[in-house]
Amino acid sequence: MNLLPPEDPKIAKKQGFRSLKLLNVDLEQVIGEQPFGVDYGRLDNGLFYYVRSNPKPRMRAALALAVKAGSVLEEEDERGVAHIVEHLAFSATTKYTNHDIIKFLESIGSEFGPCQNAMTSADDTVYELFVPVDKPGLLSQAISVLAEFSTEVRISKEDLDKERGPVMEEYREGRNATGRTVDANWVLMMEGSKYAERLPIGLEKVIWTVSAETAKRFYKKWYHLSNMAVIAVGDFSDTQSVVELIKTHFGHKTSEPEPPLIPAFSVPSHEEPRFSCFVESEAAASEVVISYKMAVVELKTVRDCRDLLAESMFLHALNLRFFKISRRKDPPYFSCSASADNLVHPLKAYIMTSSCKEKGTIKALESMLTEIARIRLHGFSECEISIVRAELMSDIESAYLKRDQMQSTSLRDEYLQHFLRNNPVSGIEYMAQLQKTLLPHISASDLSKYAEKLRTSCSCVIKTIEPRAFAVVDDLKNVVSKINNLEKENKILPWDEDQIPEEIVTLKPNPGYVVQQFEYSNIGAVELLLSNGMRVCYKCTDFFVDQVVFAGFSYGGLSELPESNYFSCSMAEAIAAEIGEYGYKPSVLVDMLAGKRAEVDNTIDAYMRLFYGDCSPTDLETALQLVYQLFTTNVTPEDEVVKLVLQRSEEEIRAQERDPHTVFANRVTELKYGMSYFYRPTRISDLRKVDPLKACEYFNSCFKDPSSFTVVVVGNIDPTIALPLILQHLVSTITYFILPLPGDFCILYYVLPFSIQGGIPEPSKPVLHFNREDLKGLPFTFPRTIIRESVYSPMVEAQCSVQISFPVELKTGAMIEEIHFVGFLSKLLETKITQVLRFKHGQIYSADVSVFLGGNKFSRTGDIRGDISVNFSCDPEISSNLVDLTLDEILRLQKEGPSDEDVSAILEIEQRAHENGLEENYYWLAMILNSYQSELYSGDLGASFEIQDVARSKVRKSLTPSTTQLALQRILPFPCKKQYMAVILMPQKSRLKSLTSFFRSSQTTQAKILAGLAGLTVLVLGLRRYSRITRKS
Repeated sequence: MNLLPPEDPKIAKKQGFRSLKLLNVDLEQVIGEQPFGVDYGRLDNGLFYYVRSNPKPRMRAALALAVKAGSVLEEEDERGVAHIVEHLAFSATTKYTNHDIIKFLESIGSEFGPCQNAMTSADDTVYELFVPVDKPGLLSQAISVLAEFSTEVRISKEDLDKERGPVMEEYREGRNATGRTVDANWVLMMEGSKYAERLPIGLEKVIWTVSAETAKRFYKKWYHLSNMAVIAVGDFSDTQSVVELIKTHFGHKTSEPEPPLIPAFSVPSHEEPRFSCFVESEAAASEVVISYKMAVVELKTVRDCRDLLAESMFLHALNLRFFKISRRKDPPYFSCSASADNLVHPLKAYIMTSSCKEKGTIKALESMLTEIARIRLHGFSECEISIVRAELMSDIESAYLKRDQMQSTSLRDEYLQHFLRNNPVSGIEYMAQLQKTLLPHISASDLSKYAEKLRTSCSCVIKTIEPRAFAVVDDLKNVVSKINNLEKENKILPWDEDQIPEEIVTLKPNPGYVVQQFEYSNIGAVELLLSNGMRVCYKCTDFFVDQVVFAGFSYGGLSELPESNYFSCSMAEAIAAEIGEYGYKPSVLVDMLAGKRAEVDNTIDAYMRLFYGDCSPTDLETALQLVYQLFTTNVTPEDEVVKLVLQRSEEEIRAQERDPHTVFANRVTELKYGMSYFYRPTRISDLRKVDPLKACEYFNSCFKDPSSFTVVVVGNIDPTIALPLILQHLVSTITYFILPLPGDFCILYYVLPFSIQGGIPEPSKPVLHFNREDLKGLPFTFPRTIIRESVYSPMVEAQCSVQISFPVELKTGAMIEEIHFVGFLSKLLETKITQVLRFKHGQIYSADVSVFLGGNKFSRTGDIRGDISVNFSCDPEISSNLVDLTLDEILRLQKEGPSDEDVSAILEIEQRAHENGLEENYYWLAMILNSYQSELYSGDLGASFEIQDVARSKVRKSLTPSTTQLALQRILPFPCKKQYMAVILMPQKSRLKSLTSFFRSSQTTQAKILAGLAGLTVLVLGLRRYSRITRKS
């Protein structure tokens, strides 16, 4: 197998990876310690800095302040303080008070929210900003914010008391099924180490009671400038001026004369494996997790780089085997994957995770351990090695081609890892040369050595997770003993390989032709009407040299089905995917696509059928071949495949029934949209009625008629290369002859090419060919009265979710403008509700406002119906009060309107998002698709696009406090309290808890909180959630 596919000479001339020279390497050569491509230095006060100019995205900068201080440094009475300090940084500093930092970020279009601005892990804390730099002073002010974080965080009793609620809500959000299982595994992994006792989120008791003095003591001790670095990567005219800004804002700052010694915390190894059978009644699936711990090895030499490549190949080859096993008859698991991860500073782990049917954990464990033993005994085949080598070489090429188009956030993250983990930054070009040189010389025997690290005697931790107890520790031990004995006796057979076809399409289709061509200068796009009726629009961009994205849609989906066919046809996607909708089973296709950067997927929704994907320009033909296969393959039911799909679906349904949040979501849907078969959750009894033949026939018909599809392609396209490929794979050859008639008339006869190999043929009669006006609408009946309801669900630990929804109906006429108004209003509501519930009252972690406008079918004449929903989680005891506060704030905005600052902030956020999007292929793909699907589209794409663009500009120019107030009155019910739906997920109380609550009812609110805390048992620590940068504000 070639490591890379043949390259078109026109593309090769522009991209040049194939001509990249190989290196003469010395395996012991040290990789450069100085970071590449950056102004790197240290101020007199000890602060490190990294500054790099990078044009992607234009006029933006990605900033960070990294602090080598995390939760592992906390004393017993400080457990959670590192994370609390991170929260307080955004609350108040010497220069900024009352959340002025957040107001500043929003005023310049840089959003604040969960997981966006800061994160605390066991080992470090990182603050991140992504800011525009197109106006004077913005960069300087953003750097001054980071400087405030370094030494000027104000930690007062008032500040701390305000932030306890949001931190506690973040804590509560993590106490779900996933959090508990991750925590339990972490305890096993880190046993005997301080890491096992230091979650970044901390202890509930500390969150509620820690004093400002204790938090300040931690901050002053560990936030030492010598343990910090500031990183700035962005569209700078020169880096030296940015360095001077850093010196201006940081240079005068001082810390204690002697920096604190950061202790090293080890994690003990163990020869005997550790076992755990964890029962989690709300678990989403039965799982097996096998972890192998080892010391972190820093990447310093060429040999280390070679070892890392070999490790990547090993994991890739192993995952391919796991995937193929999951697609066999009666598989031991539904999915399985392996990865390597640096969990904490001293510890790395290989982690294998499988998801299986209930009571299937023992079988899954046996299969996972057997595969590792098989590799130790027999290794990988040369075919497997060639596949993973081609895959990695393709990844290396892709990284090299995009070297000048790296996002500033990605480069910032590289420098963060250089400072925090000593990871080398040697530049993409050098690493591509080095990896291209090393990769062909890594052999099967090199990969097999990694299986030696995956022995159960190598600090191994084995854990099962089940909703109901089935496996016990002795079962796990017996499996380990069984596989070890089979390996010793050499009774494990070699891997049985599949035959891999060479070509996706064996006979090249005869090309069709273009019937009409239109150019739209306002979009920079060309539209083609092809001879089989398919409409193709392409836009050439240079945003990303190695990316082409595409999507095709046709009207008519699941809403057209009668109830008798709905459940069978709703399973069509899942069944077809397992059979192989592209002509080959998934386990075979994955090998055929090795080394190719091309992905295609499809979906069938209420009103449309869609296919979509992305690829490298060099693999555009492969992507188009997959689309061709989608339209020309007829899937037929296979009993074993159907059995697997239905079994997997049944497990998912059972998991949803266990999950309180799914129970809540289902009830919300029922209240909003009624009990229509389309909206109600699938039941196990529905699965029993699925007709596989009907499902396959429906899927085949969904992607049969090309004349009903419109396809949009955006990216680095060379039309002279792409157009012939489109004509060959998307268009059938149509033979025709002309019969002259008297005068100037003639008859044009078409001969449809069903007897010859061609592109996608047009069927003899239309198949699922719908006019958008004739689509069947879904039953949508938002309640006309006020509904306030609590959904009580059994829970292991108390969780509470709130959704407040309002009906929306947009009338034909000014609908396009109204849709833009909805977008602005949703952002305004999200910002203001967060300000009230989090920053004023300190009771939530975050609020989200979602918009649904799919209540009606696509139509040029009909109205749009849907809803706007406010979502947040909170303490169950105050949930009803928070609903009232939310309604009060929305009503206040309807009656008084927002402030000038509020309107300015949402305009700035929208504008910055729009500017960023204009440099993204996916953004343009979405805008062109929206133009085709707009109610105003009547055949002229350019006109439809222009109307939407003008509407956006018109709304932006008109947006003032008064027009926003009127929009709130017009689009939402006014007053908002006259029609809304508020649904609250509440823990179902036992009689004992209800009695306890009654006796507590006379106590003060603070006493209630403390009494509740005393009765809780907190499980500690989590795996990936806490090992990496995980506690985010």
